[in-house]
Amino acid sequence: MVCVFPKVVDHHKKNRPLVPNGLGIVYVFASVLYLSFLYLLSSFGVFGFGYHALVLMFCVLFGGFIGVCDDWLDLRWRYKALLPLVIALPLNAFLIQFVKSTFVDTLFFGACEFGVMYYLLFVPSFITIATNTINQLGGLNGLETIPPLVIMVGLMVASKNLAVLIVGPLLVLFVFATFNFRGKLFVGNVGSFSLGATLAVFALIANLKTFLLIALTPYIFNSALILFSYFANGKKASVKLAERGLTADSRKSLATTILYHRQLSERMVVIIISLFTVVSTLIALLLS
Repeated sequence: MVCVFPKVVDHHKKNRPLVPNGLGIVYVFASVLYLSFLYLLSSFGVFGFGYHALVLMFCVLFGGFIGVCDDWLDLRWRYKALLPLVIALPLNAFLIQFVKSTFVDTLFFGACEFGVMYYLLFVPSFITIATNTINQLGGLNGLETIPPLVIMVGLMVASKNLAVLIVGPLLVLFVFATFNFRGKLFVGNVGSFSLGATLAVFALIANLKTFLLIALTPYIFNSALILFSYFANGKKASVKLAERGLTADSRKSLATTILYHRQLSERMVVIIISLFTVVSTLIALLLS
């Protein structure tokens, strides 16, 4: 199956091997099949959250569609920032019907009531932030899959009775993370956008918005650095090969901040960032 996917150069290896790219589409199909099965079970009264599975399935599909467009067309950031807003349309219809809560818990000010602005402003912004920040933290083997896997496990633990919705996607992501970390495959933008959609939509369905925002702290920090660097001097973050691993001569992202004037292996950088995500997810669990 892997051989049918286009191969791209792994620029962070000295021998520059060719690696199959775009395997995230398999995550999308597997998740859709799993969620369709749950919806089918709900038709026979076996599973009580059929509409939850249906809306999550649609949103994962559309997240994957955005990723495919980006992989094929190399979309500009302004389009990638706006396209996830479409996910909010069917999601809002579901939230109005089944969740009916427009409160957002905050750490310092308690619960804030958004009213109609919850659907018009908060939900679209939440989805856009989650999908784009997850898409921006990548480029190293395992970085697109291991931190999202950590957050997905945390969401499953915190969600209790809705956890079954992401058991299938979690198992698929675990397999992909194993091979991605070893440099055997890349999930591509189709993978990162569909993962972002999975996490954001599930957090909204399970009313775990604050949890996800806390868990995404490393992602948000990374995106803030990237955007600040881009608007300040128009330059993008990049790492380069050195004698003893990877290095960076600027602090334009989370990875380049870790590598600034030091040399570390690619795996070490991924492990450090994954540990940051473990810490932020544990904090989110403690505060949820």
